[in-house]
Amino acid sequence: MSSTVISHGAAHHDAHDHHHETFLTKYIFSQDHKMIAKQFLITGIVMAVFAMVLSILFRIQLAWPEKDFPILEVFLGKWAEGGRMKPEFFLSLVTIHGTMMVFFVLTAGLSGTFSNLLIPYQLGARDMASPLMNMLSYWFFFVACVIMVASFFVESGPAAAGWTIYPPLSAVPTSIPGSGLGMTLWLVSMTLFIASQVLGGVNYVSTVLNMRTKGMDLWKMPLTIWAFFLTAIVGLLSFPVLVSAVVLLFFDRSVGTSFYLSDLVVQGQILPNEGGSPILFQHLFWFLGHPEVYIVVMPALGLTSEVISTNSRKPIFGYHAMVYSLVGITVLSFIVWGHHMFVTGMNPFLGGVFMITTLIIAVPSAVKAFNYIATLWRGNIRFTPAMMFAIGMVSFFVSGGLTGLYLGNAALDINLHDTYFVVAHFHLVMGSASIFGMLCGVYHWYPKMFGRMMDTKLGYLHFWLTFIGAYLVFFPMHFMGIDGVPRRYYAFTAFPFMEKWVSVNMLITWAAIIAGLAQVAFLWNFFSSIWRGKKATQNPWNANTLEWTTPVEHIHGNWPGEIPTVYRWPYDYSKPGHDTDFIPQDVPFSETMSSNLPHDFEGNEEAIRIQNEWNKANNREIIEG
Repeated sequence: MSSTVISHGAAHHDAHDHHHETFLTKYIFSQDHKMIAKQFLITGIVMAVFAMVLSILFRIQLAWPEKDFPILEVFLGKWAEGGRMKPEFFLSLVTIHGTMMVFFVLTAGLSGTFSNLLIPYQLGARDMASPLMNMLSYWFFFVACVIMVASFFVESGPAAAGWTIYPPLSAVPTSIPGSGLGMTLWLVSMTLFIASQVLGGVNYVSTVLNMRTKGMDLWKMPLTIWAFFLTAIVGLLSFPVLVSAVVLLFFDRSVGTSFYLSDLVVQGQILPNEGGSPILFQHLFWFLGHPEVYIVVMPALGLTSEVISTNSRKPIFGYHAMVYSLVGITVLSFIVWGHHMFVTGMNPFLGGVFMITTLIIAVPSAVKAFNYIATLWRGNIRFTPAMMFAIGMVSFFVSGGLTGLYLGNAALDINLHDTYFVVAHFHLVMGSASIFGMLCGVYHWYPKMFGRMMDTKLGYLHFWLTFIGAYLVFFPMHFMGIDGVPRRYYAFTAFPFMEKWVSVNMLITWAAIIAGLAQVAFLWNFFSSIWRGKKATQNPWNANTLEWTTPVEHIHGNWPGEIPTVYRWPYDYSKPGHDTDFIPQDVPFSETMSSNLPHDFEGNEEAIRIQNEWNKANNREIIEG
């Protein structure tokens, strides 16, 4: 637990040098964690807009399957001749939408932004352990995004096998148009993306373990840092497994191996492949795929914890339980992947094992949900836009998590697998919850990123339209799934039992369009506030964590002079006996004698002696050592 103390002169020299940086070194190839966080965030927002447009396109097809839209041909060309989307392009839209949202927005956009911004700030570090690796992490991610978008401009079209890219569609280039060059670009893009995540993960773990300021032990870290730290560990252990799956897939596609292929007939031709198994790919994919759910959700939970405590003006309920629940989720996330594979002919005993571990992982998740509710209970709540999105995140986490109990049960999942029930479940618990966690973080830490405040009224408009829209989109899908409606179908008119759901699809599509338009309010608020927003004060939310002790104007090294020393945990809100309702982490106990409690001192005999002398002089109860 070491910290590097830089003299005021050295810090001033650093800041002076910072002014002589060129445009390229300051804004493009920056090694400053604050700028890299902004790069991740803005790139993630661009990818989110792209993915959202794709989703509205395929929702239009589902709502009006027999109708022609000539404007589609203008934008999509040969993929929508006569104004009607081709089935193979529909699958491409679903594939790229899922890929971008899960990996580029909810993984890189969320974790990349806030891990970079908050880990050095909240731990009291000048920067990341390796600023160069940090810069490379962003640029690998950026190139991955460019390649994924470029796949829309190849003749055979982008990848089309679902975001899970199961063989044989992904392994035989001649299967369908989306199995050709577009699929190869998908694999290249994801390999670069994983390289980005591994570089970032090593940096985050190293910084948390080695660069905490004086006094910042593990139990004084904010829950945000615990979430980012454990998320990075999950990523480092699971992402490389997907690389191995992708490498074997490359071999099957290009070299003639048969890791995933056996006994196939494609367009009347019998393929020579023998002995492979597509189930092997599923095991490798879901060994990353299910930890990926928690790579997405845990940072959102960390941000939500901080925002709820700060805006409830109360200490977070059950801090240690919250940390242990994150650790429990981290460990259990590696032994539940088989619940995605109950219908693959899995041994029933093995299915039972995966079912039990899946149901057990609901326990730490429930601990977090109950602790959020207990923190809100009787709090002096400030309904800032960030707080609204944090409460919305808890709502989606609970409502979406409950349906996970059905899908985690092997007997029920066999009926519900690959239906709209699954789509509804993961879009609520993973998609909507994580997006709301990310947005709560954007609204809360925007003043720290840009030195200005976002417009509150636009924030409320954004919240209500998005919150109501998300439930209108995904809640009806549960009933479609129970009725057996399969996902990824191009049109519901081919089967009589599905025709009754066309009107529901119209409702869902209109809700998606309105929720999509709500994001225009956010985009205007976000980008206009960078220049026009009200200037922020140093600590606009009266929060306790260290990032709010840094100057509003960014300097290289974060703090002028010495880094603050930490004395207390980050949740000393509304402490009885203190004259304000918050006490920052860098305030010594000697300055808060009237509000100190016995457990604050953690057995520090000297601190207890000083406190008892004050208590005796002020007729207060003596603390037992």
